[in-house]
This record gives sequence, C-alpha cells and structure tokens, in this order.
Amino acid sequence: MDNFYGIILAGGAGTRLWPLSRELSPKQLLELFGTDSLIKRTVNRLTKLVSEDQVVILTSERLFDEIRNHMLSGKPSYRGVRYLLEPAARNTAPAVLFAAWRIAKEDPDAVIGVFPSDHYIERDDALLAAVRFAADVARQGWLVTFGLKPERPETGFGYIEAGDTILAGGGFHALRAARFTEKPDRATAERFVSSGNFFWNSGMFVFTVSDIIEAGRKYFPEAIEALETLDELDEEEYAERAREIFEGITAISIDYAIMEKSDRVAVIPVDIGWKDVGSLPAIEEFYEKDAAGNVRIGKIVDLDSENSIFYSDSRLVAGIGLKDMMVIDTRDATLVCPKERAQDVGKLAGLLKERSADEFLAHRYSLRPWGSFVLLEKGPNFQIKLIEVKPGMKLSEQLHNHRSEHWIVVGGTAKVTIDGEERTVHTNESVFVPISARHRLENPGKIPLRIIEVQSGEYLGEDDIVRFDDEYGRSEAPG
Repeated sequence: MDNFYGIILAGGAGTRLWPLSRELSPKQLLELFGTDSLIKRTVNRLTKLVSEDQVVILTSERLFDEIRNHMLSGKPSYRGVRYLLEPAARNTAPAVLFAAWRIAKEDPDAVIGVFPSDHYIERDDALLAAVRFAADVARQGWLVTFGLKPERPETGFGYIEAGDTILAGGGFHALRAARFTEKPDRATAERFVSSGNFFWNSGMFVFTVSDIIEAGRKYFPEAIEALETLDELDEEEYAERAREIFEGITAISIDYAIMEKSDRVAVIPVDIGWKDVGSLPAIEEFYEKDAAGNVRIGKIVDLDSENSIFYSDSRLVAGIGLKDMMVIDTRDATLVCPKERAQDVGKLAGLLKERSADEFLAHRYSLRPWGSFVLLEKGPNFQIKLIEVKPGMKLSEQLHNHRSEHWIVVGGTAKVTIDGEERTVHTNESVFVPISARHRLENPGKIPLRIIEVQSGEYLGEDDIVRFDDEYGRSEAPG
C-alpha cells in the first residue's frame, strides 16, 4: 500500500503479567502465546501489507534497546523496521499525535494505522483486508477504529455503539460511531451484548496524518502546541528539553482525548480471532489441560491439584492439592495467586515499582542479536553472567570505563581480540579484559559458545559501554 505506515505502540510494560513481564522486558516480547513474540507477530503481519521501512515501532528511550535487540534476534531479523522514540510516556493520545506529526513531515498525504504491539490475532488476512478498507474510509475524512464482536458481557473492556452505515465494500461496513463507553458495569455490559450494535473497542485505528493532527488541534491543542515547540528546538536543545516539554502534556488515551469527541469517527466491525492476553489466566487459552483441568508448563510435579496454572522457566515447581490457583516461577521471582485475583497482579507489580525492586525492572535472562545472557549472581562491585553466543556471531567491538571482565569458556571456542591482539580460547581456558581495554568476543565455531563472565568494578550498569564497531547498527547501547 502506497503512503501507508503501520505504527506499532510498544511503550507499555504489561504489569498484569508479572513476573513473566517486566518493565524492561514487557509482555510484547514474551514468546508465551505461540512460537513468536506478540511484537514480532505484529511486525510480521504488517510486512504482508507494506515494506519493512513503512513499519514504525513507537517506544520509549528506556525500552528501545531491549526491543531492538529482540527484533534483531532470530529469523527474520526485521533490520529494515524503523524506530521512533517518544520523549516521555504520556498514554496513547500524545504518542499517536507524535507519530503522526513525524510521519507528516516526510509524507503529508500519509495514512497511518495504529496497532498495539501486544495483541494476539489469529486471522491476519482478515485484519489486513479490513485495514485496506479502513484506509479508503480514512481518505474520505474519517477517523477509523475497529470493533470486535463481544463474546461475553466483559466489564474490563471499552465498548463502541455503532450507528448508520457510512460506506460498504469488500465484505466490510464502516458504521458511524455513536458512543464510546469505557468498562461498564455487569448489567450494562449484558445489555450491550444483547443489543447487537455494540462492539469491543479494539484499540486499533486508521486515519490520515492530516486528519488526526487537525483533530488533535481541535480537541487536544496542548499536545499540538508541545509538538510545535519541539520543532523549534535545535539538536542540543532537543536532547535537553524534549522530555520536559512532553511531560507537560496531559497523559490521556486517544479515545478520551479525540475519538469520543469527534463526530467523524467510523467503526468497522471485524472478526479477526482476537484473544485477550492481558492477564495470566490467558495462558490457559494456548496450552492443553490435563484431566484435572491444570495447565503445566516447564518442570512441574503435581499431586491432586485442580484447574490451576503451573509455570516454570527453569526450576522444579511442585504443587499439592491446589484449586483454581496460579503458580508462576521465574529465575528470580515466584507468584502464587488465586486465578480470581489475577487482575490484582498489576497492583502487586506497582508495589514492587514503588520499592525500586530489581525484580520489577528486568529479567535475569536477556536476548541479544548475537545470542543471550543470564545474570547468575550480583553483589557489591561484582556480577556474574552466563553468556551464550550463537555460531558465527560476534559482539560489538567495545570498551568499559568502570569495569574489568574475566571470561571463562565452558563450551565451544572463543575468538577474543583485546587491544588489537587476537587469540583463541578453548573450553576450560580463560582470558582477562582490563578496564578501558578495547575488546571483542566472537564465536568462530559451529556450536554455541558459552562463557562465564565475571565483572568487577565500581559501576556495573549496562550503559557503561563505548562502542566502536557493531554488525547490528547499534551505537552506545547495552550488549
């Protein structure tokens, strides 16, 4: 599709999926709901419609490295996908307007589709056909959203009441959006479902950049004023002031800020096989249950439990006589919770955030384009990692100003370059990398290279890196 851009919103953390999801490793990166992560499924879906350089992942500076590393890992690597960093997280209205504003500068006639990065959709072709139709509707001056036929009287979703038909074609109907209702009570939700003309709000949109910017100017002028102020900054000023300016915008969703106020909103009902994966019980939708109704993922031993979810990513988890419970075990955190309290997991994650807990921030396991690492131990002035480098891959050429590293090869063969001197390190051999030494690690072999890395220093942050050469197009970024 010419002058169509797919904008993927990827700034959220998905706290209701803690401890599987973390602030720096959000739910869109999880490979729990099928073979690929939700964000890779989203990108793959859009690249059936447009070229990679017409797919833009909108995220925060804080999440950028983790998301890009994730996208570069595996095959395909999506190297052509573009990234846009919003200065601060202010909910979807400022985010969408920021993306539209930037796209409009290169293509003022562009049509953009806005898609969450964490939706599970089974029928890609059905959604893409609907997006094509939506683009035609948008070019006629409508702000388009998609409505999902409600499967039950759900009180946790927003609803859209549909009115008269605006346009029909290709098996789709664009209907005037008569009313938006956010998270109704049970009785209201039951009435909506029985009426037949209410749809779940999908959170996906299509509009021209000019129309959404004009709507922003009319209904959310403070955001447009902030974007105009950003345009006036030179490069140095932008780095210093962009966050401050953006944080001055009201944090509000695109629905509340614009869609509910405009009289030019169309809703297209779609049947796309959408599944709610916003909370931990969604796991049950994707895994086979045993005779007692339990879902068991990983190394699980159970005696007499019923209708429970057991998950372990490494350790043995054992249960006895649990009923309607969830036991979610990761390398550094374990959650035990009744399934009926699943919506409160986000509150628990909020408590961890208030306490600045490491377990809220990130997993001990992290993907990189060249492989992965696991944080094994951490203490004052030291940390220990298990690093795995895929065959034929190499880390960037880099140095650290605050730490030294000791590498012990425990599997495979390493090619190590330190200050221009190259050597080969075999299993059960080691090498020392001094502070400020320019170095590189490669795997020249045909099997994974595994090393134990012991870091020592006054500062061990992942941002202590000066990068000289990198095959993955990264600059000063972790790993």
